Amino acid sequence: MLWSIIKIAVFVALVAGASFAAIYLLELEGGVRIVMAGQEFNLTPLTAAIALILLMVAIWLLLKLASLLIAVLRFINGDETAISRYFDRNRQEKGYRALSEGLMALASGEGNVAMAKANRAERYLRKPALTNLITAQAAEMAGDRRQAEEVYKRLLANEKTRFVGVRGIMRQKLSDGDTDTALKLAQTAFALKPRHEEVQDTLLKLQAQKHDWSGARDTLRAKLKYGSLPRDVHKRRDAVLALSEAQDILDEGKDIDAKEQAIEANRLSPDLIPAAVMAARSYIRTDSKRYASRVIRKAWEAQPHPDLAAAFAEIEPGETPQDRLKRFGKLLKINPDHRETKLVEAELHIAAEDFPAARRALGTLAEDDPDARTLTLMAAIERGEGSSDAVVKGWLTRALAAPRGPQWVCDNCHHIHAQWVPACENCQSFDTLTWRSPPAATVSSSTGVEMLPLIVGSLDDRSREDTPHPAPDATGTPSDTEIADAEIVEDPTPEEDRKAAN
Repeated sequence: MLWSIIKIAVFVALVAGASFAAIYLLELEGGVRIVMAGQEFNLTPLTAAIALILLMVAIWLLLKLASLLIAVLRFINGDETAISRYFDRNRQEKGYRALSEGLMALASGEGNVAMAKANRAERYLRKPALTNLITAQAAEMAGDRRQAEEVYKRLLANEKTRFVGVRGIMRQKLSDGDTDTALKLAQTAFALKPRHEEVQDTLLKLQAQKHDWSGARDTLRAKLKYGSLPRDVHKRRDAVLALSEAQDILDEGKDIDAKEQAIEANRLSPDLIPAAVMAARSYIRTDSKRYASRVIRKAWEAQPHPDLAAAFAEIEPGETPQDRLKRFGKLLKINPDHRETKLVEAELHIAAEDFPAARRALGTLAEDDPDARTLTLMAAIERGEGSSDAVVKGWLTRALAAPRGPQWVCDNCHHIHAQWVPACENCQSFDTLTWRSPPAATVSSSTGVEMLPLIVGSLDDRSREDTPHPAPDATGTPSDTEIADAEIVEDPTPEEDRKAAN
């Protein structure tokens, strides 16, 4: 609307200017006198201006006729394409002008204008390899997916533009959620241009979604071969794919093949925790305890993790708590200042009923960096040392509203996963899960869980009842149901608070 108003205003201004100039020339005194070949011509100012314009038009026509005459003479002289080139040159100028205007419209986000300019350029140039691509992209921008798909299909007929057509249709199928067709198109596009990094990433992502681990490893090797992936990243992701393949093989009941793949994954990336756990358990099933211990220690050196501690405990399932604490000693000397190391040591001391040692192992974690697992361990320590129900349940109440601690979190979308997976379940990104604490969130509940620490102590009589206390689960963290079932008790006394702090 605004552009139309501007064009009308400019047109009115030009008409007004031309009218003013004509009136000015009519009222201007004097004139132009031309003497040529004994002839004298007297022109008024207006007539002189018109004559000048006609002269310029005549010169332009003469130049065009001269170019045409030269083309005819060349044709007569034997150049059979001289006349056709003369007319084609004019068509090309108009076609390339329309093409450049179409590109500018496409860059400006004007899809309909770009489509019109592309169609005009096609009429003049007759080069579909150039104009079809602009038409397809303009149709997508304008929301005409059917037109875009038709143009992409036309591109498939030309060997030079086939890759562009395949890639365009592949992207449409991906946006439609048709991953089966998109996978086949990605494989075709990869065969046409194996160096294309976007096609490599798309194919790898789709193969991982379809659990085609063997094909994904081939694609990963191609990324390494063509320089689109560093060698260290390749080793890590190859290990992830090998581990994923091992998990699928294990689900099929093929223990031997799964063991080989798990060991291969651990060899490629010793710091990949799920691979180390699976490899260690494979060694345990074959009674290769020494190899299992070596694998876990290597991974623990990179990053301590509860799953590694659980697998290390499975090496000797029937040992006493004291023997287990002694055997874990070598593992706990690796990364002794790590949070997980302290928590595992505290759990081992609790199992051995050495509660003061468990408190020393936790140190100041409950005050400096509390989470549900740490606070639950403090509750177990207080119970073991004979503290009152009020103190124990006070720690459990804090644990209910505390953060859950490190979990498998996607670095791309921050989605939290209960178990490690090769690709994020939310955004489908490959190898983006990291064991870390998720972004902090305020606890908000319709049942008022966040208010529990404030109302503890409102029921005096219940604080003296002998009620069952939730025990830590395999990871040391009580379930929400267990904590919620704990009865509300009175606030700890100042003396008991000092005892808990110590």
